[in-house]
Amino acid sequence: MIARITLKPLFRVLSRTRSTKSWTELQLLLRSRLFPARGARTDAERQFPPTLFQMASSYWISQAIYVAAKLGIADLLKDGPLRCSEIAAIVGTDVRSLFRLMRALSSLRIFAQTKNEYFALSPLGENLRADIPGSLKAIIITLGEIHYQACGALLHAVQTGSPGFDKVFGEGLFEHLDQNTEVANSFHEGMAGLAGMLAYAVVLAYDFGRVSSIVDVGGGNGRFLEKLLEIYPEIQGTVFDCAPTIDRTREEKSRRCSYVGGDFFASVPQGRDLYFLCGVVHDWDDDRAGTILRNCRQAMPASGRLLLLETVVPEDDSLHFGKILDLNMLAMSSGRERTRAEFCKLLTDAGFKMCRVVATMAPQSLIEAVPQ
Repeated sequence: MIARITLKPLFRVLSRTRSTKSWTELQLLLRSRLFPARGARTDAERQFPPTLFQMASSYWISQAIYVAAKLGIADLLKDGPLRCSEIAAIVGTDVRSLFRLMRALSSLRIFAQTKNEYFALSPLGENLRADIPGSLKAIIITLGEIHYQACGALLHAVQTGSPGFDKVFGEGLFEHLDQNTEVANSFHEGMAGLAGMLAYAVVLAYDFGRVSSIVDVGGGNGRFLEKLLEIYPEIQGTVFDCAPTIDRTREEKSRRCSYVGGDFFASVPQGRDLYFLCGVVHDWDDDRAGTILRNCRQAMPASGRLLLLETVVPEDDSLHFGKILDLNMLAMSSGRERTRAEFCKLLTDAGFKMCRVVATMAPQSLIEAVPQ
């Protein structure tokens, strides 16, 4: 399946965003996805150990990036280079240890080392800043903390079929987030940041021109739907999530869309034209995912549509991000990534007919279904 941009939605999105705050974000996304930077490998870069060893030790790099994100180093360097001792004094670290971290990350082109132990921010490292569109800072922090710890119990998950997260933390992921505000803030902000950028991938691949109302089921803080309604202001939008999330969100968001609290295992808002679920189904096993989908089916009119944004795992032996992401789901929760056939069965059992799968610029695809 080849990721694509559909021309009609592309022209509509370009024309509608040119005079909005989304224009800068969209330019950034298109530039990075369509014209990624590539450079020739140097002799030094060829001196790495065997590929399998690099794979096995890759957590060294991921944790180093996490530490830089947690310390907020990219935010300090946005106005220009600083000496390592200056950075250490601000963030409260040991100078020599921080130098070793910065030296390693500079070799990976995340930072740039200049003379006299000065370090500057590189284009790649810009993504660690908190104040830029599409920032990866929050998601990298949550990956470096709870995801990293849960992955340490991946052996337990494979042996028992139970999430590694539950073994490490003594409770499930969502229960843990409910009880730990700081952890939850990083997790939800990371997810929201991804959702905001995924919104562009969705609108560039799917035509919302005939949609009159939409409910974003499990829509979190509304980042996705806010982006969509900026481009399609004529659509009536509703964000639906658990009451604590909605209560927190109402204080932060504009009234471009409405916010409704509830439990999608019990019911979802009635009578909308389109029911959209971004990465919701993969969080749950088949039984609970089926319950959410059946509730959507019961709530929608006969003319309604369901749209899922999910990673669709190919059934062949090809390299695919979804297969790696599925291991993260194995470690973190009872959820999983699914193949097209598995999605088809899940939808059929919930009273839907799968219409098509639309590839996007992102690793995720859009799965469109209608009531049977």
